[in-house]
Amino acid sequence: MQVLIVESVAALATVWQRHLARQGADVTVATTSDMAVSLISEQHFDVIVLDLVLQEGSALAVADFAQYRQPQTNVIFVTDTTFFSDGSIFAVTPNARALVQSTTPPEDLAAMVEHYGQVDASTRADAVHQS
Repeated sequence: MQVLIVESVAALATVWQRHLARQGADVTVATTSDMAVSLISEQHFDVIVLDLVLQEGSALAVADFAQYRQPQTNVIFVTDTTFFSDGSIFAVTPNARALVQSTTPPEDLAAMVEHYGQVDASTRADAVHQS
């Protein structure tokens, strides 16, 4: 499973990366939206873990670009704010699958990534068999 973490706080990204790598995921980290867009242009990701409030750039722009370039990629938003806590993120970003707090235990976040990565892989396999 290919995972992109887009998180401005490098220490937090490293914690998430380690948990996901222990589960066998191939994890890439971007600290800015420009870096994330560049990575999405170059390689496929099954799941993107995306901080809703990046220090540099726009998380919504990253999610929109991912939707355009890789429509099967699932996005899990993380945040330390109450912005979008009403669930409106799901109306704004069609590839959003979850919105969780940045303080979510890393093992819980890893379980969500594994779940949405498997959903994506099975959807892709079905599409290949139908064509």
